[in-house]
Amino acid sequence: MAYGYARVSSLEQNEERQLIALKKAGVRRKTLYVDKQSGKDFQRPQYQRMLQRLKKDDLLCVKSIDRLGRNYGEILGQWRLLTKEKGVDILVLDMPLLDTRNGKDLMGTFLSDIVLQVLSFVAENERESIRQRQLEGIEAAKERGVQFGRPVVPAPEDFPAIISEWESGQLPFAEALAQTGLSRGTFYRRLREYRTVAGPSGQ
Repeated sequence: MAYGYARVSSLEQNEERQLIALKKAGVRRKTLYVDKQSGKDFQRPQYQRMLQRLKKDDLLCVKSIDRLGRNYGEILGQWRLLTKEKGVDILVLDMPLLDTRNGKDLMGTFLSDIVLQVLSFVAENERESIRQRQLEGIEAAKERGVQFGRPVVPAPEDFPAIISEWESGQLPFAEALAQTGLSRGTFYRRLREYRTVAGPSGQ
């Protein structure tokens, strides 16, 4: 039976390209497995579920070699687990040379292993290059003054007066919160900042 596995590294990314390619390769929807998270140490729920169902002589299709792992060691480890321990064939759609159904003699296996190791190494290097470029881009943006993360919500100008009325009991907390226009968490953060500058009594 033919199985297909697709993976994207965040919930925002779209796996549609991978699914289209897998369906064109003959994988049916009921044997398609998709993980939408990066997953540490390959603990991906759908991948693990698929592993339990794969049997000897089944075929696993992936669009690219890096769907099997996030680094050189993981890719090789999963390849050996699937092909050597479980007896599953693998087809990498982006690299037809990596089709274990072909060349099952010693020379074919040898060539397949060489191609696998080279591509795994290239995939890991590419990920590291992308990560390095992202870090360099972030640093360059910070130097230009670009702010990352949530925008800071400032306290209103009359925050000291609102705090004074609230602390003296003249103003209920809900009304004080409404007057500042802040969320509860932001209110208390701005209150800590205010007390750090003005002192506990606001003086």
